[in-house]
Amino acid sequence: MKDITVIKIGGSTFKSRDTTIEDIVALQKKGEAMVVVHGGGGVVTDWLKRLGIETKFVRGERVTDLPTLEVAAAVLAGLANKEITAAINVRGGRAVGISGVDGALMESKAKSREMGYVGEVVKVNTNILETLLEAGFAPVVSPISLYSIDRPGNAPSIINVNGDPAAGDLAEALGAKRLVFLTDVGGITDASGTVLSRISAGEVEELIASGVVSGGMIPKINACLKALNKGSITRIIDGRKPHALLKEFDGRDGGTTIYK
Repeated sequence: MKDITVIKIGGSTFKSRDTTIEDIVALQKKGEAMVVVHGGGGVVTDWLKRLGIETKFVRGERVTDLPTLEVAAAVLAGLANKEITAAINVRGGRAVGISGVDGALMESKAKSREMGYVGEVVKVNTNILETLLEAGFAPVVSPISLYSIDRPGNAPSIINVNGDPAAGDLAEALGAKRLVFLTDVGGITDASGTVLSRISAGEVEELIASGVVSGGMIPKINACLKALNKGSITRIIDGRKPHALLKEFDGRDGGTTIYK
């Protein structure tokens, strides 16, 4: 249980040509203990469009009202989670799909009134993950969380959290050996666009402050910084490369390592 890897996978993994699922199965058969965290914001957006529900964004983050929360929960904890779990199992792996609600895995509070039912994790209860890992399963975690902190009496009991910080929270709580983000870019880049193979926590914070690093890379970096506090190896790699995850375990192939 000391050599756990937390893997955050993005929307590209839903594409049939992606090799990430195949890699997860191969690594599990080699005895690797993995917790898989997934997002699926693009799939949520597609379903909101199908249902005629307007999507609003503030500073690039989706505002989640009650109808949006219901769709997000149905898609992320339902369709997306079960598609990934099924893909692992049908290829001979052993996976169990859960959400942050199950076993009170992730207990959260609302980030702000402006954002609606968008949460941030306050507490992680790792019991369910440890039970599944000890039994030889790879937990596949959807970032739908328990809304249990400072919840108004008329509010729902679930809340949506961003999968990137959720992965960092889980890695920190588990004391994971490594945290790996599979992304659609080569890694963290400097001002010239060159991928940095290694960067310190202080240096990456400077890149964020200067605006060189922005957008969706910021929550990934912040998650890595959180996991670093517990000694995790933190990596951001290009998940578009064939068998990127296998190569990562075999000795790393590109990408960026953030270190203290």
